Amino acid sequence: MARRTKEEAAATRDSILDAAEKLFVEQGVSRTTLQHIATAAGVTRGAIYWHFDDKGALFNAMMERVTLPFECALSSLGKSDASTVLGDLRQFFVEIFRVTETNPQARRVLEIASLKVEFVSEMDAVRVRRRQSKGDLIAQVVERLELAQSGGLIRQDVDPRLLATGMWALMDGLIRNWMFEPGSFSLVALGDNMIGTVLDGVRTR
Repeated sequence: MARRTKEEAAATRDSILDAAEKLFVEQGVSRTTLQHIATAAGVTRGAIYWHFDDKGALFNAMMERVTLPFECALSSLGKSDASTVLGDLRQFFVEIFRVTETNPQARRVLEIASLKVEFVSEMDAVRVRRRQSKGDLIAQVVERLELAQSGGLIRQDVDPRLLATGMWALMDGLIRNWMFEPGSFSLVALGDNMIGTVLDGVRTR
């Protein structure tokens, strides 16, 4: 009986998070109340408070259960050598675009975190996580650009950190524009082309 109760509690928690995720995408975080979430999940507000202290805690729990696209790509990025580093770097960004375009839950949560939340008070954990992910991604890109530079693959006048920051901005901007109109272009195809163009522009001739 105790095990079944624990399983039921976990199922209720998941249903609350599922409902919150759906409503946050549809109407934004600030306009979604706990009562809205309770109604959508088929539970009482008391059930929500049993699992979460407030909307901020619920929001953070929803974020924590999903690996965002750039986090997925980071976890799959292996070590590169000088002969393959630029190709590996291009594929790294393509993987971010692919996860965004093909993983519905990762896309929804990324949309919420990017477009549907105000980074205030209890929601600040999202900004902290995003800053950490951005820092980790840029550090990985810089490492590989420096390897390419030392191997003579890209020009010596290129600043690896400046280029890595620009590639982040390109990736982030493409994803944001695609989320506004997902059917207007292929994120993977255009993203691959754009990243390839940037890397071609810094190659040693």
